[in-house]
Amino acid sequence: MPPTPAQLDHATATTPIISLEGVSKSFGDVRALHEVTIQIPPGKTTVVLGPSGCGKSVMLKHIIGLLKPDAGTVTFDGQRVDRLREHDLNDIRTRVGFLFQQGALFDSMTVGQNIGFPLREHSELSFQERKLRVDRMLEIVGVPGTADRMPAELSGGQQKRVALARAVILEPDVVLYDEPTTGLDPIRSDIIARLIQRLQARLSLTSVVVTHDITTAFKIADTMVMMQNGHVLLSGPPSNFKSSDNDVIRRFLDGDAGPDELDLLDPPEDSLAKDNHS
Repeated sequence: MPPTPAQLDHATATTPIISLEGVSKSFGDVRALHEVTIQIPPGKTTVVLGPSGCGKSVMLKHIIGLLKPDAGTVTFDGQRVDRLREHDLNDIRTRVGFLFQQGALFDSMTVGQNIGFPLREHSELSFQERKLRVDRMLEIVGVPGTADRMPAELSGGQQKRVALARAVILEPDVVLYDEPTTGLDPIRSDIIARLIQRLQARLSLTSVVVTHDITTAFKIADTMVMMQNGHVLLSGPPSNFKSSDNDVIRRFLDGDAGPDELDLLDPPEDSLAKDNHS
């Protein structure tokens, strides 16, 4: 008996749009990822946490094929990304928006030209159609009327919103956010968090957010993943993290340095003595 429409809808909702299975990656002697398994559900926000150097950004690059795993599989909407050649990755990359940590706006282009750039490269829309879509997106992200300004004329928070508008102008299926609130004060960080939620609702997006911002993480996450030394330490709903008694997770969420980190601040006494005699 064929599946009912309700069963098909349920299967679609529960099948991950992105899947990493046993992914390992090394750069020389440095192991960036070790047997990482992460499932990204469609239409939800997955937040990836962890200290600097734990493999978060390396994981993002595997999703869009910028890096190939040494072992394991990477799947996007049923396709093996790790097996695709560069040319064949273009179709997937047009379905994925990427918000870089520093925004990465083109300084020589106006705001409108920055946002419209993906449309010019990947669509057949007329100039007027592109302009209308850019203006609409500027309204959605809360910086209307800035299309003719240069990025340098905007505040850091406004630049981040413009970069976000550019990331979603093609109305992708997935948006990858690499530290979206870096350099922003708590109020501007809250605005970005709300924009992530608004865009997900309006455009039916799947969001993957790499961040150190614990406050933002708990505001937006449907699912959270904690990485440590290239491993997945814990994954699940935010409530699992709040109730976790894992020492590494607790200290990360509380911003509490552990003994190993604090030992680096205490050089041996003989080292101090040598400095005093020099």
